[in-house]
Formats: sequence, C-alpha cells, structure tokens
Amino acid sequence: MKRCLGWHALRGQFWSFDIIFAIVIFSFSITVIVVTWYGINNQLAIASGGGASLLQLQASVLAQRIFEPGYPGNWQGVVNVTNTITWSNVSVGLAGSTLNSTLSSSKVYALAAMSNYDYGATKQMLGISYDYFIIIKGQTINITIGSNPATNNAVTIAVQDRNGVMNGIPVKVSTYLWTGTNLGTA
Repeated sequence: MKRCLGWHALRGQFWSFDIIFAIVIFSFSITVIVVTWYGINNQLAIASGGGASLLQLQASVLAQRIFEPGYPGNWQGVVNVTNTITWSNVSVGLAGSTLNSTLSSSKVYALAAMSNYDYGATKQMLGISYDYFIIIKGQTINITIGSNPATNNAVTIAVQDRNGVMNGIPVKVSTYLWTGTNLGTA
C-alpha cells in the first residue's frame, strides 16, 4: 500500500525560494529605513544649522524684491489693503518699473497699509519667515514698514541697504530681517 505524504511531511524544511523572499523583504525594509533616516537627518541639519545664514539670505532676497515692480505691475491698484483675500494673487515689489531703482510711492504706501492691517499676511506675501522692518529715508521722506526690531526685543538682525529714488528724491532703503532668537553667526 502506498502512503501519501501531504504537506505535513514537509514540515521543518525550508525552500530556497523562502530564503530569497526573506532576504528581499529584509533588504527592502533596511533600504526604506536608511533612506528615511537620511532624509530626516538632512531636514534637521537644514532647520538647525542654517538659521543665521537663512536669515541673511532672506534679507538679501527681500532687499532685491523691493526694487522689482511686483506682479501684476500695478498690484497696488488690484489689492484692497483691508481685505487679505485680494492679496492672494499678488507679488509685492515697490519699483515703478522693471530693473529700476525708482520706488513707486503708491506701492510703498499700499504695502505700509497692508502691513499695518495684517503684518503676518505681508510676511507670507514677501516670502519671508522672519520678522521684517523696512526704512525708506531721504531728505524729506521717512517711511517705516513692518515691525521695528528696536522695540520688539530683536536678538538676531540681518540688514541690507540699497539706494534708490522716490518722488525724485534720493533715498536709502534699509531692509531689516530679525528674530527674537539667537541664531548664531552667519
């Protein structure tokens, strides 16, 4: 009489396919863990190590952005300074035209009014994550926009100075980006 050996007879044995499958799953899991860890490690390094450098970079970009016209070119006429919903499709710049050091007084006063209405929303529009303060000063002009670091316990400040013209008067535009946190040195 023949005896039938079913699946029970193979108990305790393993097949080469089983070991290959286990190695593939183990290798894939280790690869996912390593890639994830590497990404998290890089994110933490960027977030903690670049504080002062990031502050200085954002200050430089903001100082440059001020001397651009923004989008649309007449954005100050498109926005309602007391309605943040109208600010959504606008890129702020204070220059009268492209690549020009002449500031548009209507754009300057529009940004000042917007900043007074909702300072946080203007930070987002300007593409910065730190507090800002802009001083436009000339012979008969003295305009400030944003949050003054001198009266708000600033600890780390990055300053960019540029020269321009507003209403035919030479002006110095000082852009301050600041934070109440010590970011170290740039």
